[in-house]
Amino acid sequence: MEPTTAPTKPQFSPAAQAEIKRLLTHYPEERSKSALLPILHIAQAEFGGWVSPEVQDLVAETLGIKPIEVYEVSSFYTQYNLNPVGKHVLEICRTGPCMLRGSDELTEHLERITGAKIGGTSPDGTFTLKEVECLAACGFAPIVQVREKYYEQLDTPEAVDAMLNELRSLVHRPILPWEETGLPNSLKNY
Repeated sequence: MEPTTAPTKPQFSPAAQAEIKRLLTHYPEERSKSALLPILHIAQAEFGGWVSPEVQDLVAETLGIKPIEVYEVSSFYTQYNLNPVGKHVLEICRTGPCMLRGSDELTEHLERITGAKIGGTSPDGTFTLKEVECLAACGFAPIVQVREKYYEQLDTPEAVDAMLNELRSLVHRPILPWEETGLPNSLKNY
């Protein structure tokens, strides 16, 4: 029988710890919970694009709050991924204006071309498809958000294919503000 080792508890990189420390200076000490949303963003970026229960526990420990307080927030907002995701998460607006301009057809095309279904990831691990509420760009519908970038007027197969080709050509995801000196080890191949 081979010895088993306990799984390693997740830890923030030194660069992320410095960014968290900087963020916390914006809030009174007794209101550190107010930094929960940006710290969840840091955690999601640090740990492969999603926040596992163990990572959420780390966030709770960092802020000195109960884990349930983190779980309530992370499960409420669609911007936090609670399961592993692909290299690129395509957030497809599903509200009225986008639907009128073809978001249903866009979704069908994305499912067909990527091999992913809504809520799932493509077989090659490149794309995760996710429906979201209004992205506040109704005049440019239908729209997809990937990280901080909006892809607008995706009402033709050519426009969708151009977006996917651009995303496939990215070697790494964009550098986050606290990573100016380089990517943390956990993100080097993300």
